[in-house]
Amino acid sequence: MIKGIIKGFTTAWTGAKITLKHLFASHKQRELLPASDTNYFKQLEGTNTIQYPHQKLAIPEVGRYQLDVEMDDCIVCDLCAKVCPVNCIDIESIKATEAIGQTSDGTTKRLYAAKFDIDMAKCMYCGLCTIVCPTECIVMTNQYDKSVFELSQLTYQFSDMSPELAAEKRQEFDLMQAEKQAAKLAAMQKKEGGA
Repeated sequence: MIKGIIKGFTTAWTGAKITLKHLFASHKQRELLPASDTNYFKQLEGTNTIQYPHQKLAIPEVGRYQLDVEMDDCIVCDLCAKVCPVNCIDIESIKATEAIGQTSDGTTKRLYAAKFDIDMAKCMYCGLCTIVCPTECIVMTNQYDKSVFELSQLTYQFSDMSPELAAEKRQEFDLMQAEKQAAKLAAMQKKEGGA
C-alpha cells in the first residue's frame, strides 16, 4: 500500500514537472511554414500554441477536409452514396425522358438530381466517395473550419432542383413510361390478332 502511495506521488510530481516546464518555457510565436518543410515539427520546441483563428497552420496538399460537389458534372450515378460507410450522402434521382446535357468530360447526363445532400456531421473524411466518382465531380476541399450553432447546418444541399420542378419531371417520366407501356400492349395485341 505504501508503494502505491509513493507511486501516486511520483507520477503526480512528474506531471507537474512537465506542466511547469511548459509554463515557464519561452513564448515565441510559431512560424507558418508549409507542412513539407523539414523544420515543420522541430519548431514546436519553445513555442506556445498558435493564436487561432488569427494564425492558422499550413494544411497539407493531400489533406481530406470539406466535401464539395460540382453539380454540372454530376451524372447522379449514386456510387458515392453506395460506397459511403456511414451513409452521410443522400441522393434522389429522377430519370429524364431524353439526354439532358453533358459533363465537362463528355459523359451524357440522363438523370436529374432531385436531392443531393451530404451530412458532414456524419462524414468520417475517408475520401471513398471521391475515388469512385466516374466524373470526378465530388472533391475534398481545403476548408476544414465549419463551426456552426445548429447540427442541421452541417447538412449541405447541392441540388438546385425545386420540389415543384422535381414533381414535374417525375410526372413527365411516368407519362412517357405509360405511353411506352400502352404502345407495347397495342403491338402485342396486334401481333396476336394477326397471327
